[in-house]
This record gives sequence, C-alpha cells and structure tokens, in this order.
Amino acid sequence: MIHIVFDSANVPVLQQAVDMDELLQGNIIEIKDDYAVGPIDNIYTTEGFQTRRDWWKNVLLYSPHEQQLDIVDDKLTVHHLLQQLTDDSEVEVWIWMGQNAHDVCGYYWLISQLKDFAGRIQVLYLNNLPFFNEKGNIFYPTHLHQIQPKEFLKAKKLARPITLSEFEVDPDEWKKTCTEDAIVRFLEGGKKISSKDADFYDKYLLAQITSESQKMSKVLSSTLNKIPLQTGDAFLVWRLRELSEQGKISVIGDWEKGWKDLTIQLPSLALINE
Repeated sequence: MIHIVFDSANVPVLQQAVDMDELLQGNIIEIKDDYAVGPIDNIYTTEGFQTRRDWWKNVLLYSPHEQQLDIVDDKLTVHHLLQQLTDDSEVEVWIWMGQNAHDVCGYYWLISQLKDFAGRIQVLYLNNLPFFNEKGNIFYPTHLHQIQPKEFLKAKKLARPITLSEFEVDPDEWKKTCTEDAIVRFLEGGKKISSKDADFYDKYLLAQITSESQKMSKVLSSTLNKIPLQTGDAFLVWRLRELSEQGKISVIGDWEKGWKDLTIQLPSLALINE
C-alpha cells in the first residue's frame, strides 16, 4: 500500500496512524507543490512546468523557504509511483485529502496521471466530516494534520475506489481550471474549485498597514489571522513586494537580509504627491 498526502504537516500524523494498524502499513508519499496557487496553464508540458517553476522562484526570493524549490520534484515522484504500480500489480494507492484547496488541487493534478491503474486507486476525502479533538469535542477539520492519529483508524473505513467516471470527469474539470489563467484557487465545496486573480489578498494586506511603521512579521501575522481563506506567508510577502513596486506601500530595509528586519507602512503624502 502507498499513501499519498499533499502537505508535509500531514506526513507525521498519518505515519503515527499507520504505525497503529498493520492493515495500513505502507509508504507515505508527499506531493510537495501547492497547486492552489501559481500558474498552471499547460502544467504537464515542459514549457508550463518551467513557467511555474520560474514563478515560484520569484515568490520565494528573499524568503526563508527559498531552498525548498530545489527539493520539489513532483514529476519525479509520480514517475517513481507509476513504476511501482507497473512493477507490482498488488500495490494499491490511497489518496488522502482534507477539505481545502491545497489538497483538492493536488488531487486534480495527480489523478489524470493514474488513470491506467483504475481499480487500484482509493480516495479518502474527509469532506465535512466530524472528528473528536484532543479534548473529546467534536469538530470539523479542514486539514488532515488537525486530526488525531487514532481518528485515522476510523477514517480508513471511508476509503473507496476512484470510479471510471471520476477518472474522466475530474481531469476535464482540472483542465478547465488550468486554462483560466488565474493565480489563486479556492475550494467552494465538494471538489469545486474557483479561481481568482493574483491580487485577491491585497485588500487584506492593505487593511493591516497604516502610516505607522510596522514589522513585516506583524503585518503577516495580522493578515493570516484575518483572511477568510488561508494561503502561505511566502505568497503574501510576494504580494507585499508587488504592492511596494506599485507604490501602494513602503517597505523599509534590505530585502537581501531576509524578512526579519523589514518594516512596512503606507507611503507618506509628500511621497505620493511627488
């Protein structure tokens, strides 16, 4: 058995669950890229892949995550996965998804590449399902890593084969999403993805910025606590860089030294009038 997840935070939690149940024994594979953001047009071509990689290189510039670009190679991960499925007809794949755009977009990116192995691909979509938290209270998790490992043992009963119909419909839905030329994608419900422009989060960032200088870390923290739909800090900092280049905010400090000492404020009226 091979388990697939779409977020590094999900790996240790699922691994604990696997260690508890011999029926779940198998390797855990992580699809590392976040296909809920960034360009995805022609994503399976060399040109489309390079366009996306160049975009990520720009987004991660000056960030603490800059080196992560070198360890993300989902194409190679899938190549090895397909080889395993080809070499061993007994191998099954279990795809685990939480109710969030990151997981669902990762699923969409992956699924068309597994069509030849229909019947051996199971999905566990924990969509709008109740679980017990550490205090014994019921809650509805949006991400797998929010679930206690022992709760996964109950969730395994939800595994079901991906149908032939889904292998037809889901790649078509993803193809439509890919051609929308958007940068941000959200989950509306079920597996329905909606697309937004790159500046979607700008209003939330600007709402936290005043004429008084603030540490970038404070702006990020405040924004992440206020936005209705989560994204990563690197994406938000990229948007701050874009807003700075547009003259809508002032970023003070040396980008080359990283985010830590950067401060942000609205441009002074004198600067705007010049």
